[in-house]
Order: sequence, then structure tokens, then C-alpha cells
Amino acid sequence: MRYFLFSFLVLIAGLSTAYYWAGLNGLFLAGILSVMEVSLSFDNAVVNASVLKNMTERWQRRFLTWGMVIAVFGARFLLPILIVAVITGHSLQDVTIMAFRDGDEYARHITSAHIQIAAFGGMYLLLVFFHFLFESERTLHWLGWIERRLSRLGKLESIEVITALAVLLTAQYYLLLEERLDALIAGLAGVILFVLVKSLSALFENPKAAEHTAHKAGFMSFLYLEILDLSFSFDGVIGAFALSKDVVIIMLGLTIGAMFVRSLTVFLVHKRTLDEYLFLEHGAHYAIGALALLMLASMVVEVSELITGLTGIGFILLSLLSSIRYKRRSLRRKTA
Repeated sequence: MRYFLFSFLVLIAGLSTAYYWAGLNGLFLAGILSVMEVSLSFDNAVVNASVLKNMTERWQRRFLTWGMVIAVFGARFLLPILIVAVITGHSLQDVTIMAFRDGDEYARHITSAHIQIAAFGGMYLLLVFFHFLFESERTLHWLGWIERRLSRLGKLESIEVITALAVLLTAQYYLLLEERLDALIAGLAGVILFVLVKSLSALFENPKAAEHTAHKAGFMSFLYLEILDLSFSFDGVIGAFALSKDVVIIMLGLTIGAMFVRSLTVFLVHKRTLDEYLFLEHGAHYAIGALALLMLASMVVEVSELITGLTGIGFILLSLLSSIRYKRRSLRRKTA
């Protein structure tokens, strides 16, 4: 319970503020948005934990403090404002005023950029999934022979990038002609950013210079997690405007949800849950892959946040059950 104490304090403060700002309706919407954020980001917490457990305590603290500020005010407030400013040509100050005074107009501009946002976030998340799926050195496989064969393909140079680009080209083919270039540029930006972060991470993880590069390696892991959270937040931010046009209520709801995701991440790391349930990380990555494909599909057809959330939770539950069964079989072999 101590891992979630601060999250519950944020919950009480956030819901109280929502009630003060917009009454019972605001209270209800903030609660719904916080639940939606947690359901969409549960797999994010698992992947965060898999990276965070290998970081130093100093960088873990920074992720949970400064990272939280970036996640809430950067990814869920400042970035949407920046996107609207680029789309409309207005200044950041004017867009900020628009967000608070004319929520309908602000929401319209956000949703008008859905294709670019979905292409960028979808491609970044898809590469996170493919990087895990094609990892040639991984020996533990959840789906058996399928994953073993895919891991062999991982020996091919840049196979995850090639596969992701093939998916992007296929997805943009179904768009209108005037929308294809925007989707392609945004998707390529997601690919470039993933490759850049991963390349720099590999550079700073040189064991021969561990003492000199520990700080840089910690920073790159921190950056990777923040960009991952950014990609996850797109879906939640856009979905939030379907429930409310009030930026304050949206921020309160998403902040509460993001705080619980951070607490869950800490819980998973300190309790060594990923070591206990071996396939949980697999399930989280499959959930990320499903989310990426749903984001790309949403460029063409409308995809409900309910489907996105249930799909992610479904993969997590299946991997959890598989982990429990695997653990029981292992115990039987040892006692036999």
C-alpha cells in the first residue's frame, strides 16, 4: 500500500479540484479519465519496470520525480498545445488561451492532427514491439516456436525497421491522397527517433567504459522511457477529448492516472514482479504491438478506447496466467 500512498493523495486532491472546478460532472469525468489512462498504460508500466530495474537508484528517482513532471505537463499538456500551434500558426500563448477559453475549438484542432499523431506514436510503439520480438539473444519464449523463428530473423540487420516501414507503407496506402504525405513524414519521424535513441543507448552501454558512461547510459534510458510514455499518452489525450472539452478536467484525470501508473512501475520493480512472472514482459510488449497497430488503423477507421484498453489488459492477463502455469510446471519438475 505504501507504494500507492502518494497516488491516493493525488487522487483525493485531483478529484476535489475537479469537483470545485466543474461540480459533480467534473468529478465524474475526471474519475473516468483516470481509469481510462491506467487501463491504456498498464502495459506501459510493465515495460517501464523492465527498463527501470536496470537503472541506478539516482536515475530511478529522477524518472519518478522529474519524469512525472515531464509526463504530465510535457506530454499531456504542453505537447498538444505545441501541436495545435504548429497546425494553426498561432503562438503558444494564444493556443494556451484557446485551450482554457474555447475547448471545442482546441479539441477540433487536436483531432484534426490525428493522422500525424497516430502515425508518429504508432510507428514508435511498433518498433518497441518489433525490437523485442526480433531479439535474437532472448532464450525465454512465451509463444514457443513462433517466437523462436522470429528471434532467428533478428539476426538480419535492421529487420525491425524494415518490417515497421513495410507496415507504414501499407497503412498509408489506405489514406486519401492528400493525407498520405503527412502520415508518411510523421511515421518516418517516429522511426528516426526510435533508431536514434536506441543507437545512442547502445553507444553508452559499452562495458569497457562503464564508470565513465553510467551517467549517459542512465540519461538515455530515462529519455527512452519518456519518449515511450509520450507515445502512449497520444492515445489517451486524443481519447480524452471525446469525453470532455475542458482542459482542466482532462489534465486532472490524466494526472491521476499517470501517477498510479508511476506507482505501479515502482511496485513492479521493488517487488521483482517481472522475475516472478516471467511472461509478463512478453504480454506487455504484445499489448504495445496491438496498441501500435490500432493507432495506425485509427488513421483509416474509428477505434474505440474501450477496445484499446481491453486488448492491452487481455494480453497482460494471458501472460500472467501463462507465467503462473510455467512456474507450477517448473516446481513439479524440481520435486519429481
